[in-house]
Amino acid sequence: EKAIFDFSHTVTVLFILTCALVYVTLLEETPQDTAYNTKRGIVASILVFLCFGVTQAKDGPFTRPHPAYWRFWLCVTVVYELFLIFILFQTVHDGRQFMKYIDPKLGVPLPERDYGGNCLMYDPGNTTDPFHNIWDKMDGFVPAHFLGWYIKTLMIRDWWMCMIISVMFEFLEYSLEHQLPNFSECWWDHWIMDVLVCNGLGIYCGMKTLAWLSMKPYQWQGLWNIPTYKGKIKRIAFQFTPYSWVKFEWKPASNLRRWLAVLGIIFMFLLAELNTFYLKFVLWMPPEHYLVLLRLVFFVNVGGVAMREIYDFMDDPKFHKKLGQQAWLVAAITVTEFLIVVKYDPNTIMLPIPFVVMQCWFLGIFLILIWTLWRFFIR
Repeated sequence: EKAIFDFSHTVTVLFILTCALVYVTLLEETPQDTAYNTKRGIVASILVFLCFGVTQAKDGPFTRPHPAYWRFWLCVTVVYELFLIFILFQTVHDGRQFMKYIDPKLGVPLPERDYGGNCLMYDPGNTTDPFHNIWDKMDGFVPAHFLGWYIKTLMIRDWWMCMIISVMFEFLEYSLEHQLPNFSECWWDHWIMDVLVCNGLGIYCGMKTLAWLSMKPYQWQGLWNIPTYKGKIKRIAFQFTPYSWVKFEWKPASNLRRWLAVLGIIFMFLLAELNTFYLKFVLWMPPEHYLVLLRLVFFVNVGGVAMREIYDFMDDPKFHKKLGQQAWLVAAITVTEFLIVVKYDPNTIMLPIPFVVMQCWFLGIFLILIWTLWRFFIR
């Protein structure tokens, strides 16, 4: 029955796609506008590829709400990586000006907002509103921080790893504020608003959600076999929860392979976070631009699949003999984004890091190496 169901869907998609192409070829007059035809041709090529992928690509580890949903995001991942490769092979000027084809407002330098400045939580000099510095920081990034860390917790499924990444990123902001002005934040913005309030609350809610998902019974019943309307509505809502539950037990200190894998995951997470800020800086995109938001939505949908594939590959290498397709693509995208940053603005990347900051990072790396040698070789 499943084979017949899949066959009907693949043939239906092929039939609709063929009808659309026949209509464009025989019934629609092609406009005499080269730029418009080029854009439409690229969009049509992408849509055809997505149609192929949704119906023919290999399924990943997730099946809810539907396997086709995750196949769609796998194909979007391929398209995004190809777009990044294209941008990487352009000159800096051409790459920035190419963004005008996506949005004519892009392609012009934009100043970065400085979050530092007056860091008094209570400003006695402002009699109208002495807490104005706090209210000024209450922008759209506050709920974005909370929601982002809630979702990251659902991906990583480990409190310690989430807290380490959260704290490490604040240290990275301290270390790189001489390169990007918007990394310059007040101390209470770093540690109170970010780590404790936004990130901490997001991680807490995420862990509570994970606890509920781990205890929820996974006994599925067909929608038409449920007699009550309330039961049917509940079944539809549960369609957007996992089909089954796998608890992530990273156990980084159990052996060297898992320890290096966890270090690699933390490194790639931090690099992807930095790419968010550096990409919009080198490609001249304002923080509120819809492309920045779309990139975050993209990582929300592909990050969970990638983490599951990484965990399966690390936890049971005899069964999962190679890294999953989504994890492979997400790693390639993260590296490609960083290479674009390096190529498009090497001067910013090569700004010398303050000596004290360098000493702190060298000390941290040295301690990690010493602990690794002691734990896995000496002990």
